[in-house]
Amino acid sequence: MGDNFELYDLRVEIIAPPGARIYCGNVGDWFELRGEQLNLPPGQSFSIYSLSAVLPLLAAKQRPTHPHDWMTSDAEIACPDPHCPSRLKITRLAKRRFSHAATTAVPLPEAP
Repeated sequence: MGDNFELYDLRVEIIAPPGARIYCGNVGDWFELRGEQLNLPPGQSFSIYSLSAVLPLLAAKQRPTHPHDWMTSDAEIACPDPHCPSRLKITRLAKRRFSHAATTAVPLPEAP
């Protein structure tokens, strides 16, 4: 097994009912999270307020979860603006493999 672990890459996309007026960006705007790196498509921005709504959930969504865990099934987060009908949809993409040694200076504990 070594020191490897897997995380899901995630895509976060703005969705809204057809014709809705939204304030946090544009329907279809998105970013992807690969490991700890947030990636935006060229020329696109993303609201820091919308980011603040999903940020606490992203590390948990990256990890495999039990099929009955709400973190597995629930994928839409309300926009933090109470007047905006948009949602932020989190989609799990492919899994990516990481090395513990490449992601932290803290060594793994010795096996008993």
